[in-house]
Amino acid sequence: MSVTDKIAARLPRVMDRGERPPVVAAVRLHGVITPQSSPVARNTINLQNVESAINRAFDNERLIAVALLINSPGGAPTQSALIAERIRELATKKHVPVLAFCEDVAASGGYWLACAGDEIYAHGTSLVGSIGVVSAGFGLDGLLDKAGVERRVYTAGENKVRLDPFQAEKPEDVEWLKGLHADLHEQFKAWVVERRGSKLKTEEDLFSGEIWTGSKAQQLGLIDGIGTIRSVIAKRFPDAELTVAEPRRPLLAKLGLTGASTRSGDLVTQVLASIEERARWSRFGL
Repeated sequence: MSVTDKIAARLPRVMDRGERPPVVAAVRLHGVITPQSSPVARNTINLQNVESAINRAFDNERLIAVALLINSPGGAPTQSALIAERIRELATKKHVPVLAFCEDVAASGGYWLACAGDEIYAHGTSLVGSIGVVSAGFGLDGLLDKAGVERRVYTAGENKVRLDPFQAEKPEDVEWLKGLHADLHEQFKAWVVERRGSKLKTEEDLFSGEIWTGSKAQQLGLIDGIGTIRSVIAKRFPDAELTVAEPRRPLLAKLGLTGASTRSGDLVTQVLASIEERARWSRFGL
C-alpha cells in the first residue's frame, strides 16, 4: 500500500453528495422588534439584524424546510412586516415549507412573524396572540418644569410635532394616534386572515389584543399544534439534519459597545428605551 493510500485509509469517510441528509434550517427571532438596536437592551429584532441569518437558512442546497424560533413580545409593525415578507419571498422562491415555533411568547409583532410560517406550533404554556396595536411613551413636561428648563420647538407645518414627550399632551394628537392605531390594526388583521384563513375560529374576538396560552391558541386556530421544534421535526422529517442560523452581531455589539454616545441626551434616550423594552417583556411575566 502506498503512503497516499495509507493516509487516505486513516481519513474519515466523506459521504457522497447523494448520501448527505436533508436539512431543516432554523432561524432564531428573539427579542423586541425595533428599528434600532440598543446596547443596554436585550436582543432585538429588525430586518438589518436578521436578514443575513434568514438568507443563510434558505440558501442551503439540501434544504427541505425552514423553521422559525420565535420569542418576542412584539414591537415595530413595519419591521415585523418587512421580515415576514422577506421570509415569504424566499419560501416561494425556494419552494420549501416554513414552520414557526412560538417559545415563551409570540405576541403582537411576534405573532405577525409567526404568521409567516405555513404552520405554527407552540408549547402548551406559550403565550400567543395579542393581535392589536399599542404605543407608549413618557410625559416629561412636568420634569422639565421642576428642573426650570423650557422646551423650544420650531416647525413649518402645524402637525409637524405631535405627542412631544417634553410638551403637554393635546387631545387632538391623541385622536390622531387612535386613527393611526386603527389603520395599523386593520392591516394586522388582514395579514392574520390571509395567512390563517379558514383555520381561524370565529366564535371569539381574535383581534381584541387578548393573549392566550398555546393550548387555547390551538383551539382558536391561531396555531396548528402543540409541539417543540425537535419533536415536530423528528416526526415530520425524521431523516433531516437540524441546523440553526443565528443573526450575526458585530463584536462591539456583543460587548455592549455599539458606539453609544455618553452625552446626557443620548444616555436618557438609551435608558428610556431600556425601560420600554423591559416593560414589553414584563407584560407577559418575563
